[in-house]
Amino acid sequence: MDVRTQMLEAAEKLLDASPDRDIATRAVCEAVGVGAPVLYRLFGDKNGLLKAVVDYGFERYLAAKRAAEGSPNPVADLRNGWDTHVAFALAHPAVYRLMYSPSFDAVPAAAQEALRLLLEILGRCAAAGRLRTTPDAAAQAIMSANIGVALNLVTQPETYRDPGLSHRVRDAVFGSVLTETAPASENDAKLATVAMQLSALLPEEDGPLDAPETALLRHWLDRIARES
Repeated sequence: MDVRTQMLEAAEKLLDASPDRDIATRAVCEAVGVGAPVLYRLFGDKNGLLKAVVDYGFERYLAAKRAAEGSPNPVADLRNGWDTHVAFALAHPAVYRLMYSPSFDAVPAAAQEALRLLLEILGRCAAAGRLRTTPDAAAQAIMSANIGVALNLVTQPETYRDPGLSHRVRDAVFGSVLTETAPASENDAKLATVAMQLSALLPEEDGPLDAPETALLRHWLDRIARES
């Protein structure tokens, strides 16, 4: 393990053990056995160190997400994604707080990749006829609730002690954006579900329509899904 990674892991351990959720750069250097100039050379300052800790946390989180192979059941993958998110937060509470802290001046780019991976699964749900709203709207609802539950669990564990809380919130949110079962036919399918399914199945290119026509059709279908 290189010195930079050692310092990041030392910083995480110190954050987890800190009662006021703060660390001193000197303590990080002492834990690794290096002098302050090494920290300043690698990270610039304390804020740079904390941002690097966030990036390191996101990279581990996303590595698990990228490695997960999609199953034939996208709804099951969606549930697993929620549970994996909460499990990561509980395993890395201090880093998770930083990952979704409003104190940084910019949202880490990795947060957008996490959203993109969620949208991919939701696109598969739409293609299977299981989504009752647009992937974007579903992603915003799911991500907001998932982060909210995880933050409550790691920041207020004495208040949020119910072990079934995460699953209850998950099922409530999923129930608002997913259909119970895939429609057996067009006759018993809701218009919004069919619209989202067709939108998800439209090819991006080499389809029966030109690109502008495909974009227009997808716009109409998304509007039908939102307003039905």
